[in-house]
Amino acid sequence: MTATQAKIIPPGSGDQTTKRAALIVATLAAYLGPFMSSSVNVALPSIGHDFSLGAVTLGWVNTAFLLSAATLSIPFGRLGDIYGRKKIYMLGVCIFTISSVIIALSVSGMMLILCRVLQGVGSSMIFATGTAILISVFPVGERGKVLGITISAVYLGLSTGPFLGGIITQQLGWRFIFWLNFPLGIILLFVIFHMLKGDWAEDKGVKFDFTGSIILGLALLSLMYGFSKLPSIFAGGLVLIGLITLFIFIKYELRIETPVVDINLFRKNTIFAFSNLAALINYAATFAVSFLLSLYLQKLRGLSPQEAGIILIAQPVVQAIFSPIAGRLSDRMEPRTVASAGMAMTFIGLVLLTFISETIAISYIIGCLIFLGFGFALFSSPNTNAIMSSVERRYYGVASAMVGTMRQVGMMFSMGIVMMVMAILLGQADIGPENQASFVRCIKIVFSISAVMCFAGIFASLARGKMNRESAAK
Repeated sequence: MTATQAKIIPPGSGDQTTKRAALIVATLAAYLGPFMSSSVNVALPSIGHDFSLGAVTLGWVNTAFLLSAATLSIPFGRLGDIYGRKKIYMLGVCIFTISSVIIALSVSGMMLILCRVLQGVGSSMIFATGTAILISVFPVGERGKVLGITISAVYLGLSTGPFLGGIITQQLGWRFIFWLNFPLGIILLFVIFHMLKGDWAEDKGVKFDFTGSIILGLALLSLMYGFSKLPSIFAGGLVLIGLITLFIFIKYELRIETPVVDINLFRKNTIFAFSNLAALINYAATFAVSFLLSLYLQKLRGLSPQEAGIILIAQPVVQAIFSPIAGRLSDRMEPRTVASAGMAMTFIGLVLLTFISETIAISYIIGCLIFLGFGFALFSSPNTNAIMSSVERRYYGVASAMVGTMRQVGMMFSMGIVMMVMAILLGQADIGPENQASFVRCIKIVFSISAVMCFAGIFASLARGKMNRESAAK
């Protein structure tokens, strides 16, 4: 099947083999990124020991990957719309697999960090097109179900990453975490070559906006790195530069004929605009939960990393179980209703966490995590379903990439809030018996800010309007 042929085929007309292949491709892509990020976090001390890396340099092992992946997702999503999503996905798998092998063979910290940048490039190509391929194959009435499966894979990656990463690092060494990507990459390439029919270049022949992509990349780079370094003056300057550059990007995109992001998607499509805003708010409000509770459980309650990990796994496990169910609900009900209910539950869970203290029962924390996991499961897949079903087929790549970008920016913003509050109340001091009360106050303030954001997110979710299923099917 040629790209031109694929262009005129309506969504959901693929055969069962193509549907299965698209689901495998999207699910493995959804699992791979979170698994890599969470498993590498566990391996960082071993990597630092082997290459004698300081804390700042070691931080770049993850930062380099996240920044390259986030800044390039939207341009690669647009390239997929123009040149074929399957092509971009395949190239991304090749780059991701090759860079993983080189990382496993690294002889220096600098070599590893540079290859992590390359790995981020490959992952941005995979994530920008994986969901778009899935939506290109499945009809409107089946999208919520399959999106729920892929989002469940995200949470499984987050859940199994620290566990498997710890075992692999301890028993085989950190390099085997990256070697693991080699067979996964081969499996993906096999599925793509032999089972996935079509290329889905719905905007074939349109000129790609290189200038806009560069401006957007610089804006996101400044914003995300600035958020990660708050509350320093340098970080504030970067955030300001990012916002100014983002404004320049919007003005530029409104003037050109073939923008990398059609700003009218936000100006005239309320479902797309408010669903993305809701996603940004949700990630900004919830990402820091596991980080803060991990410190709380280990520094204040004296639990081991393994014990803390077992408690924290409650949230992603619940998310993994209920995300497919929430996805199916959004096929039968209005996605706005399901997602808004999930946002409301997340808000309640964050409010409950503001009552945390030095002596509160561990069972209370587990209950809050289960509640949050259920709320996030109800929100995520219906919200993604609404985003992907609100745009024309030629924008599927951009829409898919936008979901990932909202996630990354929200995560960085969440950590920026944490760093700012901790810097104000704790300064540079480590968390110990002498400042436990101050640390608990930090947690309460961050969860209060997160709850307020989530409360606003309920209205953003409700304001999107109803999804037109008939027009989404076209």
